[in-house]
Order: sequence, then C-alpha cells, then structure tokens
Amino acid sequence: MLTARSMRALVLNRRLLIIGLLESLVMLVAFGQVFSGLAYAPGFPAGVRYVDFLLPALLLTTTLQSGIQAGIGVTDDAQSGILDRLRSMPVWPGSILIARSLAGLARGALRLAVLLALARVLFGYDPAGGARGVLAAAGLSLALSWSLGWLFIALACWIDQTEALHATAGLVMFPLMYASNAFVPVGGLPGWLRRIARYNPVSHGIDSARDLCLTGTTGPGVLNAVLAGLLIAVLAAAAAVRGLSRAR
Repeated sequence: MLTARSMRALVLNRRLLIIGLLESLVMLVAFGQVFSGLAYAPGFPAGVRYVDFLLPALLLTTTLQSGIQAGIGVTDDAQSGILDRLRSMPVWPGSILIARSLAGLARGALRLAVLLALARVLFGYDPAGGARGVLAAAGLSLALSWSLGWLFIALACWIDQTEALHATAGLVMFPLMYASNAFVPVGGLPGWLRRIARYNPVSHGIDSARDLCLTGTTGPGVLNAVLAGLLIAVLAAAAAVRGLSRAR
C-alpha cells in the first residue's frame, strides 16, 4: 500500500517526471559533445567512441538522481504532515522508507529506458556487448543506485528541510560522480584523485557496467561494487530508521 502510494505520487507529479526525463537528455547531449575529444587522448581505450565510454557512467549517475528524489520525497512528507500521520499508525517505520526507495527504483528504471532510447536514436548507440550486455549493465546500475540511494534517504530522515537536503545531497554526489572514472579513465586523473577514484564504489560499478556494455562480460570488480553497495545500504538504512523513529 505504501509503495503504491509512492508510485502514484511519482506518476501524478508530471512536472517532476518530465524534468527528470529532460535531465537525461541534457546530460547525454552535453557530456557526449563537450568531452567527445577525450576519445583521442592518450590512455583512452582504443577503438571506443566517447559516447560508448560515457553511457555506462550515465546509467549509474542518472539512477542515483532518483535516489536523491526518494530522499526529497521523505522530507516533503515530513513537511506536509503525512509522515507524522503514518508514524502514528501501527506501521514499522522502515516500511515507509522502503516504499520510497522502491518508488525511486521505478523512477530510475524509467529514466534509464529514456536515456538508452535517446542514445540509440541520437548517437546510434550499439555497443559490442549487445542488448544483453546493456540490459545487464542497466540492472547492475539500478541495484547499485538503489543501495547508494539509501544514503539520501538517511540524510532526509535527519534533515527536515528540503533546501538543506538539496545542498547536502549535492555535496555527497559531487565526489561520487567526479572523483571517479565516470568521465575520464582513472589513468588520466591527477595522482591524488586517482587514489580516491579507485576506492570510490561508483568507479567499481561503472567499470563493471562498461565491461558489460563493451564486451558482454564483467570482471571481479562487480563483486566489490555489489558488496560495497550492500554495506552502505545496510548502514544507511539503519541510520534512516533511527532518524525516522526519533522524536521530532
């Protein structure tokens, strides 16, 4: 019931839905064009177009944005008083948050479908891994973004203001996205940033998604990404439930 309510909010809020879909288009076109020259830089994978290098990263970063929206949904419920009414019912607090996270997962899946369709139409995206590799990469991205999305849900349970959550989420997203291999190979980063990127769970997820898209296979890095994501999800979910259960 709680998940259905969150899903209805997702569908009925058409402005937010359209903005999210347009954001996928802007990221694809902007990053795909601005950084396309990197495909000719030393150290870039030979024979790989930049859009083919970029798309697996956008799969993960795009779905992470849905995790932020899930957190914002929690703060909106708190400010509107809906959350207080739900907490007064005999409902486990965690179920409220799980419903929000599943709605965010559905939003992420929709955004990925639009992103891949746009990449196919605008850039002829057809990587060597084929449709099976792309679908597997999309599934991996959804799983990892759902896990990391609990960070933003936990923040929402401790930060009651939407504006403050926006600012904090931006601070969290910046290193996750830019201190990683999302837009350039790790070897092209400065030494200090390279070390950070190698420990960034987003880098491991992007590496695995790239392998799936470009070759149809993946290496041992996928296990590191999944385990790191699960650990973050467990710790963040516990913090979120504690934050939601505290007296306000």
